Amino acid sequence: MLFISLPIAPLATAAAWGALASLLACPASGAPGSDGAIGEMRPDKSRFTLLHPTPDKWMRELSPDRPDKTDSPLTVDAGHFQVEMDFANRTSNRSNSNRGNTRSVAVEAAPMNLKVGLLNSLDFQLLYTPYRWEKTEDFATGIVERRSGFDGVTPRFKLNLIGNDGGFFALALLPFVKLPFSRGNLGNDPVEGGLGVPYSFDIPGWDLGLQNTFRFNHDGAGVDYHAEFDSSLSVGHPLVGKLSIFAEFFSNVSMERGAGWVGTVDTWLTYQLNGNLRLDGGVYIGVTPAADDWHPFVGMTWRF
Repeated sequence: MLFISLPIAPLATAAAWGALASLLACPASGAPGSDGAIGEMRPDKSRFTLLHPTPDKWMRELSPDRPDKTDSPLTVDAGHFQVEMDFANRTSNRSNSNRGNTRSVAVEAAPMNLKVGLLNSLDFQLLYTPYRWEKTEDFATGIVERRSGFDGVTPRFKLNLIGNDGGFFALALLPFVKLPFSRGNLGNDPVEGGLGVPYSFDIPGWDLGLQNTFRFNHDGAGVDYHAEFDSSLSVGHPLVGKLSIFAEFFSNVSMERGAGWVGTVDTWLTYQLNGNLRLDGGVYIGVTPAADDWHPFVGMTWRF
């Protein structure tokens, strides 16, 4: 079985990564805390908070968590807000060895991630889907099921540990909890959660991000919980002007009995309209029987 195991374990090795990254992130020249040019000092942004926002001139580059499954290790600047959303998306699945003789389709309207910068290295995020519609056809029985409604809420925090405002390496912790607020028989009732560890490397001309995530999810049947492990690698490069292209490999391995390995290859384009607004569109493509076959999307990121 193919599985990318990226070299990081949440919490257990964060300190080791931080020690290594602190060496890599040190300026090659200039005074400590400078950006490498004599006389040019980086501002001390630690004093900025939700109620004392970071001035626009000192804000970091827009670095959203969408549209890939690999989150950014950078946080939203203190006192600023960010909206990341799909205008719409669609998920299509055909019958196969993993699903049996069924076919399904799902459409979501405006699923989004609302963010607010609390401190210079800490933001709060709220993920939710206002409306989701599903249709499942069982060719063996002829039964067609339709469900629709509000699809849950997932609050989470992002704490950057290093590299938020410069340096070769950046790393963050991303704890989250899924709350059972779904309607219309969507999702499941138990509380679920986990911890993501996104990290990236600053390579001129490239966007390189990686992530490992531990999830504690409820079993599909019964009352027990099981562990799941995600790994992903995302790479991007400018095409022309403000247009860039990206590709990603994502893997999910579940400890639940009978669960299949989920693997997808994802690709998308982004267009940077300005420093605070970016459009994107692309598709996730399943490459294993347990993965969704096809998931196209169009969306945006807006910071203010």
